[in-house]
Amino acid sequence: MIKAGIVGGTGYTGVELLRILANHPQVRVEVITSRSEDGMQVSEMFPNLRGHYDLAFSVPDVERLAQCDVVFFATPHGVAMSMAPELIARGVRVIDLGADFRIRDVALWEQWYKLKHTCPDLVAEAVYGLPEINREQIRDARLIACAGCYPTAVQLGYLPLLEKGLVDHRRLVADCKSGASGAGRGASVGTLLCEASESVKAYGVPGHRHLPEIRQGLTLAAGRPVGLTFVPHLMPMIRGIHATLYSVLKDPVDHGLQALYEERFANEPFVDVMPAGSHPETRSVKGSNMCRISIHRPQDDDTVVVLSVIDNLVKGASGQAVQVMNIMFGRPENEGLQQVAMLP
Repeated sequence: MIKAGIVGGTGYTGVELLRILANHPQVRVEVITSRSEDGMQVSEMFPNLRGHYDLAFSVPDVERLAQCDVVFFATPHGVAMSMAPELIARGVRVIDLGADFRIRDVALWEQWYKLKHTCPDLVAEAVYGLPEINREQIRDARLIACAGCYPTAVQLGYLPLLEKGLVDHRRLVADCKSGASGAGRGASVGTLLCEASESVKAYGVPGHRHLPEIRQGLTLAAGRPVGLTFVPHLMPMIRGIHATLYSVLKDPVDHGLQALYEERFANEPFVDVMPAGSHPETRSVKGSNMCRISIHRPQDDDTVVVLSVIDNLVKGASGQAVQVMNIMFGRPENEGLQQVAMLP
């Protein structure tokens, strides 16, 4: 049995971890932390978990967390890097759902996140937690930097085209939409019902914190620096990301793009390449760890349009973290992650 701890259990990714792990046959959550809710029963804050956990929130304590086999950090940026070094030194494997270890260039991370990084040596060691590209490195890793939600949808959508060098890597456009849960559980005027409902809003157009992470991943896939325009939007829904990805073919011949995608993801348990002409919807992945992708070439011209949808809280965060944990501990990759998406 894998003994797990969760630092930051009261946010959306924390409760999603609890929901998924409640049905994992080989995991027991031993510690769940929250400074503000110390002593409160998990089921009191999250009634959907009644009958699944007899556990109370506690103040983060390295001694207790060090008794776990794995610790998940479902925390804002800056938290994991303050505790990860000691836990790793004591033999605990760490999976960070935040951004502390995602960007290899520490100076670039500090520029975007406005913090001084306290353990840059661990950034070099951290393995980027996107199984579809780093599965083998994940197996033996001590520290995982889970991919962000937008970066997951965008990278999975672009990977086959860039790996084969079929498109102009300098002219990539990612037009992405996300539900309000992507902003977290903290109170914010912009995500109030009266502010977000019946409206669509672009944000972060001059630059978004996920931009350097996406560029880093796509650059590795292409083998050269990419040019990317990334525009996120807030949608009046709770969950889901829809990424519409544009690129231009270098040679407008028939590249067999449908077959290319089917072959690239044939053995990936959580990427579903849909039939030609499909238009995947965010509701088709709600509550599941699946990424659904379709490929289009409008009017058989030189523009390729890839549609990529995920649940931002599952494949974009907590589900992917559990997928990574399964790989790390030699478990079946889909263990505890076989939830069917919710409809309607």
